[in-house]
Amino acid sequence: MGGRGTLPMRFLTFLASRFVAGDNAQEAAEAVRKLNHDSLLASLDFLGENVNSRGEAIRATEEYVGLLKLIAQAELDCNVSVKLSQLGLGLDEHLGRDNLDRLLSEAARLNNFVRLDMEGSEWTQRTLDVFHAFFPSKYRCVGVVIQAMLKRSERDIEELVRAGARVRLCKGAYKEPPGLAFQSREEINASYDHLAKLLLKAPRPAFATHDDDRIANAVQAARAAGLAPGDYEIQMLYGLRAGRWRELARQGHAMRVYVPYGSHWFPYFYRRLRERKENVAFVLRNSLSK
Repeated sequence: MGGRGTLPMRFLTFLASRFVAGDNAQEAAEAVRKLNHDSLLASLDFLGENVNSRGEAIRATEEYVGLLKLIAQAELDCNVSVKLSQLGLGLDEHLGRDNLDRLLSEAARLNNFVRLDMEGSEWTQRTLDVFHAFFPSKYRCVGVVIQAMLKRSERDIEELVRAGARVRLCKGAYKEPPGLAFQSREEINASYDHLAKLLLKAPRPAFATHDDDRIANAVQAARAAGLAPGDYEIQMLYGLRAGRWRELARQGHAMRVYVPYGSHWFPYFYRRLRERKENVAFVLRNSLSK
């Protein structure tokens, strides 16, 4: 993983090497193989978003199509996550939708699954509009992400549950204004717990969090609703709390690790440190733990 020579950049490169599974698909696939060996599921994310040209969007789509083929050939227990801005939706609506159509067609052919990652709030409605345009009328192999910090999310989850969609619930890593998002940790946690309960009515809900209290509350609610540990997923980021992944897997939970890879790691990593100050302390803490 390359980097510039300044001390801050070398430090960021060191940290990112813990949380990014290499520069290319082969390196990422090897990381997934090791995760699968420990009974862990995975979701691969080819880093890069807000592309600047049609060519970049098409190349990103080709990377994902090749990635799905690689997953099938290597017989990995792994799906993929993608941002619509990476497929060119921000440049041209038709381009983005055509690229997603190609990706979903390949996923359906290979019996795999594509998760549409959620970006900043300016992308929320656009992402949901595209999702509903494809699911379930054309493809069922696609799911989406909802951020608990956004005040609109209860309404969005209710609609997605009615549609029978597979949803990943996360807290949200973007800095959003008070009019759109809860600001305090307490409010966000309360929203997460509430939305997690609503999500139990959807197929195979996914709870993406490193917060043990949120995990415990979601598991307790799932048990009360009659769900078995394999009926839902717990998801965490590659490089963070690996010991906890394995503990949850040993307990019988479907534990999926979100695995980013690619040379464009700097925007991915730096933005998460910059946008929310608590991310910095969290990453530094976990960089020293197994």
